[in-house]
Amino acid sequence: MAEKSEKMTKQELRAPDAFQLYGAEASDWLMKRRQAIGTAVVVLIVGGLIAALVQYFSNRSEETASKQLGQTLAVLDRPVVEGVPLQAPPGEEPPFKSEKEKDETIVKSLTDFRAAHKGTDAAVTAVLPLGKAEYRLGNYDGALAAFGEYTKEARKNDPLLASAYEGQGYAHEAKGQLDQALESFKQMAQVEAGDFMQGMGQYHQARILVAQGKKDEAAQLLADLKASQANVAAGRLATERLAVLAAQGVKVPEPKTAPAAAQTQDAG
Repeated sequence: MAEKSEKMTKQELRAPDAFQLYGAEASDWLMKRRQAIGTAVVVLIVGGLIAALVQYFSNRSEETASKQLGQTLAVLDRPVVEGVPLQAPPGEEPPFKSEKEKDETIVKSLTDFRAAHKGTDAAVTAVLPLGKAEYRLGNYDGALAAFGEYTKEARKNDPLLASAYEGQGYAHEAKGQLDQALESFKQMAQVEAGDFMQGMGQYHQARILVAQGKKDEAAQLLADLKASQANVAAGRLATERLAVLAAQGVKVPEPKTAPAAAQTQDAG
C-alpha cells in the first residue's frame, strides 16, 4: 500500500502542475500571436514617439512664435511725430507720421504674423493689440472679430480677458449696439482683472444703462460700486458719475453692497 502510495506520489510529482500548464498554454498563445503582438507593440512605440515629436515641435513652434511676436510688437514702441520730418538713427525705423499710419502698420504686421503662426498661443496673444488697433481705425467689425477670438481661445484665468471684453464692449457701443455692449461689460465684470481694472466692468455697465435711459438702475450700480471699490479707479469714477446724475435730478440710492472697510473687517 505504501509502495502504491509512493508510486502515485512520484507520478503526481512528475505530472505538470497548473502553473506549468497555464505557462505552456500562454507560451503557445504568444508564439501563435507573436507577429500580431509585435505589431501592436511597434504601434504603441511609434505612437508614443509621434506624440513626443509632436510635443517637441509644438514647443519649438511656440518658442519661435513667441520670439517673433516680441519682434513684431516692437512696432508699438515706435513713436508718432506729426508735422516734423525726423531722420531715424542708423538701424532704427523712422517715427510714424500719424497715429493712423501707426495703427495701419500694427494691423498689417500682426495680421501677417498670425497668418504665419496659426494655432500657436502667440497668435492668440497677438489678436488683442490687433483688435485695439482695428478699433482705433474705426473698423469695429474687425475689432469685434479679434476680441471675440481672444475671448474664445484664451485661457479662462487669463487676466487679459478683461481687456478683451472691454474692447468688445467699446466696439459694440461704437456701433450703437448697446445691449451687446452691456453683455460684454457684464462678462468683463466676471473676470479676475487685478487691481488696475477692478470694478471697471460694473462702471461700464452703468455708463451703458445711462445711455439706455435707465438712470435709476445705473445710479444703484454706481452707488454699490462706490461703496465696495472706494479705493480703486472704478470707485472714484463711480463717485464722479453719481454726482453728474444727482445734478440731473436722479436720486442717489443707498448702496446695497457693504462698504469696502466693512467688508475687510468682516473678512478678518
